[in-house]
Amino acid sequence: MEFRRLVELSARVRATSKKSEKIGLIADFLRWTHGKETELAALYLTGALPQGRIGVGWRAIEEAGEEAGGGKADGRTSLGMEEVDAAFNRIASDQGPGLSDRKIGVLEELFRRADPEERRFLGELLIGEVRQGALEGIVLEAVAKAAGMPAPEVRRAMMFSGSIGEVARVALEEGSAGLSRFTARLFSPVAPMLANGADDVTEALERLGEAAFEFK
Repeated sequence: MEFRRLVELSARVRATSKKSEKIGLIADFLRWTHGKETELAALYLTGALPQGRIGVGWRAIEEAGEEAGGGKADGRTSLGMEEVDAAFNRIASDQGPGLSDRKIGVLEELFRRADPEERRFLGELLIGEVRQGALEGIVLEAVAKAAGMPAPEVRRAMMFSGSIGEVARVALEEGSAGLSRFTARLFSPVAPMLANGADDVTEALERLGEAAFEFK
């Protein structure tokens, strides 16, 4: 899938303040992704990389942009999402003398094939400043909608997995059966899970069974 489509989705998500519309837009997009693309889409929309922090700052981004020149040149093929991921892998795995120059070189290759909006999104993604209102909770709701399954089931899997990309891919490819594999494991941190609301104590007990309460 073209990286440009994700950038356009991000712009549409940013343009609306309605949570339901954000969820719908992202869910519709995820349905068109497959395999690794699903993982990358969920991660990139929340401003995360599968590689984690890869040591690229604004100075390197600016230098790469200057070297790459203006916007996308005519005749250049569009960037694919997996190509972007491969470039980030190259940066993350590289080490040794001259590393800084090589990072800039990889970014320059990307920027030469990117238009201004793609460059902006790449820069924000690299420094963890993607701002379009698609927080993790909204993307998880969109994953549930795209997969046609209850949102609490997706959130529970996320609590054990810790990777929204992995959860998104499994939910869309394997459904509930796949998500059931995510359980507590020794020495694997469990992420906090937000509580679900209930109208009153009676409803809460009906849903939970035996329970204990404390004042806050």
